[in-house]
Amino acid sequence: QVQLVESGGGLVQPGGSLTISCAASGSIFRTNAMGWYRQAPGKQRELVAVFTSGGSTNYADSVKGRFTISRDNAKNTVYLQMNSLKPEDTAVYYCNAAIQSSYYGTVNDYWGQGTQVTVSS
Repeated sequence: QVQLVESGGGLVQPGGSLTISCAASGSIFRTNAMGWYRQAPGKQRELVAVFTSGGSTNYADSVKGRFTISRDNAKNTVYLQMNSLKPEDTAVYYCNAAIQSSYYGTVNDYWGQGTQVTVSS
């Protein structure tokens, strides 16, 4: 009943920029946390950037100063602006959200299908 849809992935040259987005739809009472993970071939999925339940932001050390997470609460959408991209940023980027669908409901974890970001010359 809750769906996350990513968009905006693609091919970009090293040093370039790209912005990806994730739109949440369905029954949403409250979004406790929302952010981005990524997974490169042969590697574990890792946290990239997230809005915590307290409203603060956390970034992986590898992307600090280069990536910026933002959100539009009215649109239930989160964005990831990626600057100064490096080949090692190549991965499938997944949107993740911890959402309550009702006041008495528990927090459930939702994942998008992922969007491919490839950094190559």
